[in-house]
Amino acid sequence: MQKTNKINLPLLSSSLYIASQIFANILSTKIAVLPLINLSIDGGTVIYPLTFTLRDLVHKSWGKRNARQVIIIAALLNGLMFALFWLVGIMTPDPAWTYQAAYEQILLPVGRIVLASIIAQIISELVDTEIFSWLYKKTGELTAVFFSNLVGLLIDSVIFSFIAFLGSLPFSTVMQIMLTNILIKLVISFISAPAIKLVPRSVKEEDI
Repeated sequence: MQKTNKINLPLLSSSLYIASQIFANILSTKIAVLPLINLSIDGGTVIYPLTFTLRDLVHKSWGKRNARQVIIIAALLNGLMFALFWLVGIMTPDPAWTYQAAYEQILLPVGRIVLASIIAQIISELVDTEIFSWLYKKTGELTAVFFSNLVGLLIDSVIFSFIAFLGSLPFSTVMQIMLTNILIKLVISFISAPAIKLVPRSVKEEDI
């Protein structure tokens, strides 16, 4: 009998988590204005909130120890991404390629954003992991996702906004970005949180 191919949920959730982290850092080079409420927002906020729930999926399907490793791997890959942007940026451009200034203006500022993201990510996600682990065993998975994500996104938004933009943007704009980050991350995180029900627990409860 032919075996049915099954999706490797730990691998899938880990890959999506890391990809979302990288996408968010590149998208954050654009500061946009939200319609209706007219508040500033960095572009990475459209996808970054999903990383909190994706990390919870890794945690549930692969355990706390592996979730911590995925957080560190994502941080290292983000650092590598900027190093490659910088390396390619300092290479002499071909005379026929006239976009060197645009490349430097768009991609090289990613360095500060990546630094801010790595610091905010490691602190907020590791705190999120510990809260999720404790609440999962005490109250159940949905409560664990909601409250761990809430604490994580608050920590992340404050650290990221100040390190990434303070000094390069007006203080009022930085505060708007931080507030908008919190609001958008809260909404998207709460919407995506029930997805935890779609992933079966693949490890012992004591390993969560």
